[in-house]
Amino acid sequence: MDTRRTARIAIALLATAMAASWAAPAEAQRGRFIPPETLRIEEQPGYQPSPEQERLPAVYRRQVVFFRTTEAPGTIIVHTSERFLYLVQGNNRALRYGIGVGREGFQWQGLMKISRKAEWPDWRPPPEMIKRQPYLPRFMAGGPGNPMGARALYLGDTVYRIHGTNQPQTIGHAISSGCFRLVNPDVIDLYDRVPVGTRVVVRQAPEM
Repeated sequence: MDTRRTARIAIALLATAMAASWAAPAEAQRGRFIPPETLRIEEQPGYQPSPEQERLPAVYRRQVVFFRTTEAPGTIIVHTSERFLYLVQGNNRALRYGIGVGREGFQWQGLMKISRKAEWPDWRPPPEMIKRQPYLPRFMAGGPGNPMGARALYLGDTVYRIHGTNQPQTIGHAISSGCFRLVNPDVIDLYDRVPVGTRVVVRQAPEM
């Protein structure tokens, strides 16, 4: 095998490896590219995003949208497949937030109510997460570097929450263990709008 042919094969193999390493997964879409190695990290305790990092792409920014539903105003509707959370306003309108959702195998649907609210909640990773990421702390007090973010809305008596995040780059992706995450400015806004007892509807797909 001559030197030039060897070089061509090496370059081709390198290009293939780079493409496989940086190919965006199915959920990495709608205007942003995130390397797969970033998405594989569930939580990064201690990291504090800047205000600029928390400024989302236009499609995921909080906004009032046309939204037809039979649910009453004040209801929260989560569309997992769309990566959006809607707060029903009435008159075919809703306040829409971009969210991160559970990855494959951790998605769910059903009816819940907000059972509790907390500002700057503490974080206790469940045993399943510790098993996947054994380096995680067993407890972390609430604060800017906490993966639970600035606010948490607890769903019934489950382990699931609507909460903030210290990883704004994960909004619009399926990466969590079943919770729904918003950037901190958005979860603070939602927290201030909804009381304990709010009905929460989680759907895998939009209403037809």
